Parts: sequence; C-alpha cells; structure tokens
Amino acid sequence: MAASRRQVLALYKQMLRESSKFTGYNFRNYAIRRIRDSFKENKSITNPEQISGLINKAEENLAVIRRQTVISQLYAEPKLIIESRSDAKIKS
Repeated sequence: MAASRRQVLALYKQMLRESSKFTGYNFRNYAIRRIRDSFKENKSITNPEQISGLINKAEENLAVIRRQTVISQLYAEPKLIIESRSDAKIKS
C-alpha cells in the first residue's frame, strides 16, 4: 500500500507540473482544478483493483496533458491582463 501511495503522489505532482505548462490561463487553471478535485474524490478508495485502475487512467491522462501542453506552446495566445505581473502597483 505504501508503494502505491508513493506512486499516486508522484503521479499527482507530475500531472500538476505538466498542467502548469499550459500557455492559456483558462486551460491551465481548469486542468489544475480538475486534477485536484479528482484526486480528492478518490482519496478514500482502498480497493487495490480500483486504485490500480485509477492509476492507469491517470497515467493515460498524463500522456494527454503532455501532448496538449506541447500543442498549446506551439499556438500560444497572448497573456491575459490577469496574468500581467508588471502592473503590481496601483497608482493613486
């Protein structure tokens, strides 16, 4: 069980790390939110067969995320105003 817990945590971190590479603000935030929600929903599962199935599904989704982040980097959109860091100060 400890090995699968370690595996699940590593997979979770990989998915979050890859999702943070999306160039689009909305895609990035949506992917991160969905990953967090999905892992929270399934954290109480103890059946090894179900855990194995969910790990396989997550690994497939990680592959999809990796492909999609490459595509999003090829067709990058301009940053949104909400992403701008240069306007940190508000002038009075």
